[in-house]
Order: sequence, then structure tokens, then C-alpha cells
Amino acid sequence: MTSTFDHGGTVFAVARELGIRPEDLLDFSASINPLGPAPAVREAVMAAFDRLVHYPDSQAAELRDSLARHHGLPAECICAANGSTELIYLLPRLVGGGRGLVVAPPFSEYARSLTRAGWEVGYLDLAPEEGFALAPALLDQRLAEGWNLVVLANPGNPTGSLIPHDDMVAVHRLCRARGTFLVVDEAFMDFREEESVTGYVARQGGGVVLRSLTKFHAIPGLRLGFAVAAPEDAARLADLRAPWSVNTLAQAAGLATLVDGEYAARTRRLIEEERAVLAAGLAAIPGVRVYPSAANYLLAELTTGPTVPALAEALLRQRILIRDCSLFRGLNDRFFRVAVRSRADNERLLAACAAVLARTM
Repeated sequence: MTSTFDHGGTVFAVARELGIRPEDLLDFSASINPLGPAPAVREAVMAAFDRLVHYPDSQAAELRDSLARHHGLPAECICAANGSTELIYLLPRLVGGGRGLVVAPPFSEYARSLTRAGWEVGYLDLAPEEGFALAPALLDQRLAEGWNLVVLANPGNPTGSLIPHDDMVAVHRLCRARGTFLVVDEAFMDFREEESVTGYVARQGGGVVLRSLTKFHAIPGLRLGFAVAAPEDAARLADLRAPWSVNTLAQAAGLATLVDGEYAARTRRLIEEERAVLAAGLAAIPGVRVYPSAANYLLAELTTGPTVPALAEALLRQRILIRDCSLFRGLNDRFFRVAVRSRADNERLLAACAAVLARTM
């Protein structure tokens, strides 16, 4: 039985392998809002059903305007897309050149998109013993090597580490001074919106901020994301997209979820409370180290005892799926990531982890 996959959230593949229904798996590998979609999303999607006889709005104009209002930006600075991953694969064509520097541990699609475009890929590896902090002096030293693009996630994925707004501004200035285009993946920044650099990058140019509506808003099956950049870069991204890449139902869902402020506030409260409980519970298990996180997931390390593949295999027998992080550059088979879910789900994970590790220590 295989328990290591290139991405989290592979419930369909795992369920097929186990011969069970996807609903029978407790998925901690994908970091999706445990509240599920906002209440108005189902109604909005159903109401949009009759529009499927038409092609989608290729510009996603209404959604774009709503995103602009939501983030206090001009609509010209926003490009909607079929998830932020679509945008990642457009970056080489947007930026040009042939050398990309990836801050690690990274989401695998950064390097994959650059490699497919024939780019040279380099890495700036952040150290676990330093809390995966990004040192400006080290970044500047690497930028001096002449990279066309640098890409990083904030909060880090899978680390959960946060680069504060003012420090990200400093990173942007270093990139501008070296002539390097900055890409900031803020897929999980909804949980710390005050630290976002969307407004700064839109005003200053020289970079792009990638955002996702699938994690915080719990609609990954619809694929919906957007980029924020200076108007000229946002327009170029829009021209590079495939036609009609944002479907009608995704646009309707995005419009419905963005206006539900109570849902957003409830989500942030829930994640803050449950993340603290889950982190404390994992840290109380002998042999487990937990790293601080600003997102709706936690990175943990097995300091003694079995490797993560062994732990993941044992948990999978109980139909619990975690994210084995051994495939992330800069990590190894001692690291795993778990989503923050409901209290009952989190307690089930904690009990299962404690039991497995107690038997193998």
C-alpha cells in the first residue's frame, strides 16, 4: 500500500488504492477550511446552473470587480484564473529569461513550471533549526548570481512560517535592486491578511502576488485563484491564460463567498483556536516537534522513533491521511504536515498518532 503522493488532498487516488469511498477517509493532507463552503455558495452555484448553456465570461469581470473591492485595489491590478496553479505555469512566459530561484521547502509546482519552460532552477534552502526564517543578507547574496525570477510562499508551505509585511517589502526592494522579478504565493494569507503585500506590489510593480480562493473558502474542486500585480503585468497574465479558464460555476461561487464577512471571521476564529489545540496535542506526544504556523496547517517533525512513511502507513490503516513531507526539498522522512480540522477530527488524529508512536518508540 502506497502512502506517499506528490500532493496533499489525493483522497480519490488513495480511496481507489484502498478500495473504499473517499468519504471514508479523514483527510489531514489537504489544508481546506473545515467549515466547508460558505452557506451562500451552494445556492449561488445552483442559481448559475442555467448559465452553463453560455460560455463563461472570459474576463470574469464581475468577479474581478468583487475581488478588487474586497482587497481595496483597482480592478486593473487583478487577473482571475483557474486556481493559482494556472498562474504558476504562466510565470516563465510573463517574466522571460531562463533562471529561476525557488525558496525552499517549496510547493513542487514552482520548479516544475520552470523546468517545463526550459529554465534553470536554483534553490535557497531555509533551515529547520532557524525556524525556516528568510535571512535578507543570504537572499541578496543569491540574487547577486543573476536570477530572472524568485518565488516564495508566504506563509510558507509546508512550513507555515510567516514573513511579516515590512520584511516582505524589504525582500521586494532587494529584488528590484538586483533586477529580479518577485513572485509571492499568498495562497494561505487569508488567515493573516494584515501581512499581505498585495497592495504594495500592485503599486510598485516588479512582481506578482498569487492568491487562492480554494483553501480558505473550501472550494478546491472548482479551481479558483487570482493574481495581483501592476496593471501592465496583470493584463499580460490575462492575455497568456487559456480562453475561458475560469468557469461559470467557479465565478458564481467566488462572488458568493467573498461577501460573507461572518463566514470569514468565523473561519479565522476557528482556525486560531483549533491550531493551538492541535499544536499543543502534537507537541505533548513524545518524539514530536511542532513548528509555529500562521496558516491552517502544522509542520511536525519526528525527532525519535519511526519515520514518517511508517507513521503515515499506520494511520492510513485507520483511514487517516497525513502529508508525508519527504518529497519537499529541504525536508526528509522525519517531517509531516497536518491540516487544522474540527475539534473531533483533530482529537481523533492526536489519539491515533499517540497510539502508533507509543507502540514503535
